[in-house]
Amino acid sequence: MRLSRSLAIGAAALALLATLSGCGSDSESGSQSSTGADSVVGSDADSADGSGQATTGGLPQASDTAAVASYLNRYTPCQDVTTGDEYDTGNDGDAWGTDESEDPAWGIEERAVCADGSGGPIALLTVSDMKKFQTAAKASGDEFLVGEDFAVVPVGDEAIRDLQQSDLRFLSCDADLTVPSGFEKEPALVDGCVLTNYVPE
Repeated sequence: MRLSRSLAIGAAALALLATLSGCGSDSESGSQSSTGADSVVGSDADSADGSGQATTGGLPQASDTAAVASYLNRYTPCQDVTTGDEYDTGNDGDAWGTDESEDPAWGIEERAVCADGSGGPIALLTVSDMKKFQTAAKASGDEFLVGEDFAVVPVGDEAIRDLQQSDLRFLSCDADLTVPSGFEKEPALVDGCVLTNYVPE
């Protein structure tokens, strides 16, 4: 798993740096190790995005829905993760993607659902082909928060606002979307769609 590998590499690099510096007391090196671990955990998305991924605009990556949930939990609760099918069995269409996740036109690899802090659903989607996903989103008029290879659909307003502080971007193909000054806006992979850190009310 990519996240685990980056943590291991980061820990090995910290150990090497501590050995090469050869100075400081045991308590200092202990504190350095703790700070370094916190730094690696806090920036693993940045390191994954920053290594040769300049064209992605720094969007976070996730290898599976568990990694998506882990990323979201940095900004807003994403608890009790279940597969989309398990969720749909006990809930009637509350979370986005019941039908879309079965349609190859969307390029959705896996769908899961977690609960936000108020118990509202957040659909977690890993995407094998983001251009295909954006094409389907444009055709449907649906809007998402997206990373490089995943998308999420929170329902609760608090979760949406919390996630606006993340590195996810709002995907919209609405020609009437106006992005206020001070927010980022860049073309998405599909003509007529944009990615922005502004999420409309």
